[in-house]
Amino acid sequence: MNNLPQLDAQLLEILVCPLTHGALRYDEQAQELISEKAQLAYPIRDGIPIMLIEEARKLD
Repeated sequence: MNNLPQLDAQLLEILVCPLTHGALRYDEQAQELISEKAQLAYPIRDGIPIMLIEEARKLD
């Protein structure tokens, strides 16, 4: 059984990367929203996406 919080599907549809305004991919295991275009991963804390560029992790 997975105890990770689920991100609301409707919320995921309307969220975009604040840097590129492009689509985001939900990584449930890492609890991050991934912007492939910006190469950034935005954290999700307690089920809340933190959509601040300065909080994002750079992808390798």
